[in-house]
Amino acid sequence: MIALIQRVCSAKVAVEGEVISEIGPGILLLLGIGHDDSQADIEYITRKTVYLRIFSDPQGNLNRSLIDTGGEILIVSQFTLLADIKKGRRPSFTRAAPPATAEPLYRMAIEEFHRYDIRVQEGCFGTMMEVSLINDGPVTIIVNSRESN
Repeated sequence: MIALIQRVCSAKVAVEGEVISEIGPGILLLLGIGHDDSQADIEYITRKTVYLRIFSDPQGNLNRSLIDTGGEILIVSQFTLLADIKKGRRPSFTRAAPPATAEPLYRMAIEEFHRYDIRVQEGCFGTMMEVSLINDGPVTIIVNSRESN
């Protein structure tokens, strides 16, 4: 499982021009789900995301987490994070889980974030979305559950 974490001032998702989800300060999480991902991957990504100290303290140091700040999170499924570009010019997405496998895991991830008592918003799985954000910093971090200890 791969997560692209972006610290944002705000973010929103629109489908066919209509905003379906929106957050203020917090994290936009783009989530790529692979074939072999499981509940353990979800727990790792979730825990890492909510406790990652990427928000500034009063001295301007990155010492505060999403939990510390009371920020929000917008979770968007993004299979393209698992793209393989080793050969040729066209990405291969064979590492991404098929929708029937990925959607339940995406839903489980959303529920796992809810357990941390933070405001959670979501994209629309399997739909062409327009994702807008105001990146804060910018601070953008990639977390791969396969690289966990």
